[in-house]
Amino acid sequence: MIDSGLLSPVRAGTPVEAAVSDTAWLQAMLDAEAALARAQARLGTLPPDVAAVISRAARAERLDLRALAIAARATANPVVGLVQAFTAVVSEEDAAAAEYVHRGSTSQDILDTGAMLVAQRAIRLIRADLGATATAIGRLAAEHRDTVLAGRTLALHAVPTTFGLKAAGWRELVLDADARLARLLAEGLPVALGGAAGTLAGYLEYAGIDGGQPHPDPGEYTDRLAGAFAAETGLARPVLPWHVLRTPMADLASALACTAGALGKIALDVQSLARTEVGELAEPGADGRGSSSAMPHKRNPVLATLLRSAAMQVPALATGLTQCLLTEDERSAGAWHAEWLLLRECLRLTGGAAHTAVELAEGLEVRPQRMRDNLGITGSQVVSERIAAVLAPRIGKAAAKRLLSAASAEAGRTGKPLAELLAGESELAGCIETGELDRLCDPAEYTGAAAALVDRELRRAAVPLSAVSRG
Repeated sequence: MIDSGLLSPVRAGTPVEAAVSDTAWLQAMLDAEAALARAQARLGTLPPDVAAVISRAARAERLDLRALAIAARATANPVVGLVQAFTAVVSEEDAAAAEYVHRGSTSQDILDTGAMLVAQRAIRLIRADLGATATAIGRLAAEHRDTVLAGRTLALHAVPTTFGLKAAGWRELVLDADARLARLLAEGLPVALGGAAGTLAGYLEYAGIDGGQPHPDPGEYTDRLAGAFAAETGLARPVLPWHVLRTPMADLASALACTAGALGKIALDVQSLARTEVGELAEPGADGRGSSSAMPHKRNPVLATLLRSAAMQVPALATGLTQCLLTEDERSAGAWHAEWLLLRECLRLTGGAAHTAVELAEGLEVRPQRMRDNLGITGSQVVSERIAAVLAPRIGKAAAKRLLSAASAEAGRTGKPLAELLAGESELAGCIETGELDRLCDPAEYTGAAAALVDRELRRAAVPLSAVSRG
């Protein structure tokens, strides 16, 4: 009956798995109930000692998780049964306090606030792993700032680049993803506070009953309540109730999809460059990792495989979350309910990928000599663009292109170096010196602004975790 992660190894056993488990979700909803009680106590509409009792009782281990799950079938959400069970727990400690549980609230306020708390806690774990990954990749970029390898377009050798620039690009993706998540933590994960149909009428009614003010000012009171609830949870304060305004979920979906995609791009590059016939990179080794059940010689790139699997799933799940923007009336009959598992799977797949990426980045084996050897496969054809540019003003653009095309084709057929073939071209007699030709044909001399671009990227600072901490 328990999802052990057997079919999702990318997140099995990672910190995010516990952070988004059923127990964690239940605890987040209880935290929302307790925070709501404390917020109402701040405003004088609930006795402070009652809020303290509710807060002490709000422990997931005091409730039967499986019983709540079964009870949810009768109401289509887990909050109704949770409130009943939680009220009984509070009553055991203080029967009078039990009357104030869930005061004026509705199921969606608690579940949505709980979902944002779960997301907040998971994203903090993800961001910590992204920070470690960016640091490790930054070291690779700096170390291999000038390590030349073949740039590949449409799977074929194109022009030379550097591994430092490739790693700098990975770092850019990771930092961009992290910055998106940082913005969500700072302002995009709001409490849910709307009451039965988004008017907060229940909160106002109980405020009048419990606060000794028969008619509290609606705007002033609900504004203060939203502020107090946000402060108690460490979440953001929404402008309006968002029961059917699902932008927070869509924003989460987008940020998680981009994060998984960024890590997936790194994984795909590692897989490609770790191919036997390429051999420019290798994953960190560990006992038993990457072994084949049938082929003892193989060490499969399993970390990259795990990352890529998550990157292919999260965008599809995120699309489902985005589709849940289509909600009817003041409470959806189905779209809201469809979000829960989609969100959890996005969080734990992305979190599992981020955790895996740290190990991959910190232990990645770079093979500069193999990179240089592979550059030689095409006999300097990777610099034909440069030679054509140099020859164009000397023999004409069309003639330079024709000459380089013919020489490149012959180099491909015969395996002779491009410089050797060009040196024998009568058309170039007196146009170019042999020493200049040798220099032009050196791939290490044609990496453009790669080094400067690496330096530029490495000057970019990550968003500190402390800069967006709330609560």
